[in-house]
Amino acid sequence: MNEPKGGIERGGMRLRPMLRALQSRNYRLFFVGQSVSLVGTWMQQVAMSWLVYRLTGSALLLGVVGFASQIPTFILAPLAGVLADRWNRRRLLIVTQSLAMVQAALLAAAVLSGVVQVWQIIALSAVLGLVNAFDIPIRQSFVVELVDQKEDLGNAIALNSSMVNGARLLGPSIAGVLVAAVGEGVCFLLNAASYLAVLAAIAAMRIRPVKRHGKNKHILHELHEGINYAFGFRPIRAILLLLAVVSLMGMPYTVLLPVFARKILHGGAHTFGFLMAAAGVGSLGSTIYLASRRSVLGLGRVIAVASALFGAGVAGFALSRSMPLSLLCLSLAGFGAMAMVASGNTIIQTIVEDDKRGRVMSLFAMSFMGMTPFGSLMAGSVADWLGARNTLLLGAAACLAAGLHFSRQLPALRELVRPIYVRMGIIPEVAAGIQTAAELTTPPEK
Repeated sequence: MNEPKGGIERGGMRLRPMLRALQSRNYRLFFVGQSVSLVGTWMQQVAMSWLVYRLTGSALLLGVVGFASQIPTFILAPLAGVLADRWNRRRLLIVTQSLAMVQAALLAAAVLSGVVQVWQIIALSAVLGLVNAFDIPIRQSFVVELVDQKEDLGNAIALNSSMVNGARLLGPSIAGVLVAAVGEGVCFLLNAASYLAVLAAIAAMRIRPVKRHGKNKHILHELHEGINYAFGFRPIRAILLLLAVVSLMGMPYTVLLPVFARKILHGGAHTFGFLMAAAGVGSLGSTIYLASRRSVLGLGRVIAVASALFGAGVAGFALSRSMPLSLLCLSLAGFGAMAMVASGNTIIQTIVEDDKRGRVMSLFAMSFMGMTPFGSLMAGSVADWLGARNTLLLGAAACLAAGLHFSRQLPALRELVRPIYVRMGIIPEVAAGIQTAAELTTPPEK
């Protein structure tokens, strides 16, 4: 698809297409507030993993903490999706972000007072998981209300990913330094303070009232309707299943990073921070690429290629014994993971019906985040049995197989999505109701 000439031919203008969603005031507020908060979130994640491993030296307990923080998403995200379609999403986000701030403050108090124990970490991780189970699908579906021009939605999702990964690059690096210098408690305290930025941003937004539906229907009926819709439409189902496999088998590599940092690379907290940051560098590069795209066309192929890159990156990291190669492999894995997730998010947000958006995005969260706790627990258990290296190699192989299966489905998926893209004007009609798709000898990319 040809890029319009205006605004990109000169060096000073090339960033405009990549940042076009920021022209929307509400999204701009969201972007700034979330950027600050996410740095704190990544700081807490790194500090939490290092604290658990420092206290216990157990890969299994790393998996248990990961399981506790993510299993609520698997159980409760579908319910959160129903609420996101029924209630005011801004008010719901204010509640979830406030509760997350309280959780971080309690964790900081326990660590700074010197009374922290592993069971407290597990319990507070479960509390945060409960909050995130509602926050993630609500936040994902809320983005649509913040963008003034619907054609900028894909760019907004890509910028969301860049925001996450910019924080993923910065947060672990800061955490690694702070943990080594003053301990984990300061990281938790700074994370609690960072939520003030996103709360202020949400409060400052001017959101047009949106008519909600389904308040007179039973919640279980709404939930069943959303599940049938998502899994009854093959393109959405294929993306959700691919993400579920990758989240179960591949994403838990992050749980085992402290083991690699200490036992294989012979480093400390700063090494762990660098490994996390390397994945963030790759992910950030991926989001810059996605933000530069002007159409959803071709993202199906991006998903297939990205799953292969992710699997190769995880396998390379598992086999590496040198820091430079490990950083390179994690960058590749980060690029693949983010390209796959953000592209899947963009396709689903583009083709889903508006009145089912919250429920479908809750299933997206369930596939991506909800499967990870099982993977975290499994990775910790298998690593104690087979070793961390073999555990990652098994996960990488599963991801490569799932990506190959998805790529084989692409031609059929494109045929199903084409009518939606024509209706939305993404694939233009030629004239008098004759669609471009009918004239093409090669099906357009999904």
